[in-house]
Amino acid sequence: MALFDTETRRSGDAATRALSVTTVETDFVEKVYQNIAKVYDYTYGPTLHPGRLEAIEKMAIRPGTHVLEVGVGTGINLSLYPRNCRVTGIDLSSKMLERAQERIDSKGLHHCELAEMDATQLKFADNSFDVVYAPYVISVVPDPVAVAREMYRVCRPGGRVIILNHFKSANPLMGRIERAISPMTVHIGFTADLDLPAFLAQADLHPVSMEKVNVPRMWTLVTVVKD
Repeated sequence: MALFDTETRRSGDAATRALSVTTVETDFVEKVYQNIAKVYDYTYGPTLHPGRLEAIEKMAIRPGTHVLEVGVGTGINLSLYPRNCRVTGIDLSSKMLERAQERIDSKGLHHCELAEMDATQLKFADNSFDVVYAPYVISVVPDPVAVAREMYRVCRPGGRVIILNHFKSANPLMGRIERAISPMTVHIGFTADLDLPAFLAQADLHPVSMEKVNVPRMWTLVTVVKD
């Protein structure tokens, strides 16, 4: 996928237009994920797995790398990380975190730790992590721009911010369909019409790469290197 240069992303109304027709509140998001915690691995597991593997490759993890996973959920990614790195996973849902902790304990993933936290107000100092990763979470949080800015803040200079997510299609017909169904898809954990150019412009993110992943290739892997 061709990158948006700064001028393109900031032209027109991208920097100010609404990201989605759907608005959600933090309490609503927490309730949705508390409800789907038991079935998450089966409904969102195999289909989205190829994208997870590609995201891990983009991290360029070396021994000692400290990764922050935003929206760790049930910990479905945790066993993918090399054991010579350190992983901190955060999530808003206590039930999701309970399942993630069970996974850590059963698989002996001693390099992983968890915390319950709101991603719009990360309780970490600036420049704390080598990699900050949000897998399939940006399109459900109430304020995706605030989350992205927090991710960038806690990433160290030269580190990577990686966002794996579904965004509204650039195809006009598909985009209209996604916009129409978004108020319904939010009840199963995501908005279908998150506007990628507007999101990048408003979060002031400058990707070094953007790639389509999974089958069908409806999800985008965005990689940003912090200045």
